[in-house]
Amino acid sequence: MTTDDTYPGRSSRYLQYLPAVYQQDAEDGRPNFLGRFLLALEKILTGLGDVNEPGLEEILEGIITADDKVALAGVHRYFEPGPELPESERTPAEFLEWLAGWVALSLRADLDEQRRREFIARAVSLYRLRGTKEGLREFVRIYTRLAPDINELNTPFQIGRYSTIGKDTVLDGGAPHFFRVLIRLPEINLEQLRKQRQVATAIIDMEKPAHTYYALDVETPVMRIGMYSTIGVDTLLGSSPS
Repeated sequence: MTTDDTYPGRSSRYLQYLPAVYQQDAEDGRPNFLGRFLLALEKILTGLGDVNEPGLEEILEGIITADDKVALAGVHRYFEPGPELPESERTPAEFLEWLAGWVALSLRADLDEQRRREFIARAVSLYRLRGTKEGLREFVRIYTRLAPDINELNTPFQIGRYSTIGKDTVLDGGAPHFFRVLIRLPEINLEQLRKQRQVATAIIDMEKPAHTYYALDVETPVMRIGMYSTIGVDTLLGSSPS
């Protein structure tokens, strides 16, 4: 779309820096040819306040509205994954792969944008927890949206709490270097369940200590007061994000 179609009746600010002879045939709401011609250059270099098509200067310095609010953050937003920030204050989606490289993170192609942003935002802090139970739990939580249960099978036998042989209790001590992971996924079709289980397995394989092995269990719980009823911890409302 041409500048004439997008900004009818608008003249470039650059015209005021030229000698008066180039401005004499311009009127309010009826710019002359040179005013319209320079508008195209102004849009590319300085920008015209359009958040969707910012000029070079606006990309670097941002766009501030007349009431001193940020309409578009400056070049620093390209370094901000911002999973909780509005679009105008975080890096565009097409720059996420580039930003992930800054924290030595390889993003899976099957992760949605929100999860990609959260993995990048948490990457540095999670590196310190790599190989630990806490780090594994957080990596899986980012993907599944619900905190997993990780059982190293070293808890004492407790009736009503740890009392199911082979699930949360092992008689005469658990197998060395073995643990169980329970993840909870929303009610979804079998193909989606298979795909998400594969991704969860890949994440666990990447984050667990090399000498350990595990079993992965999947639940698709419904809301049950007193058992599955904490939103974001063991219960999701609505469908799973793709």
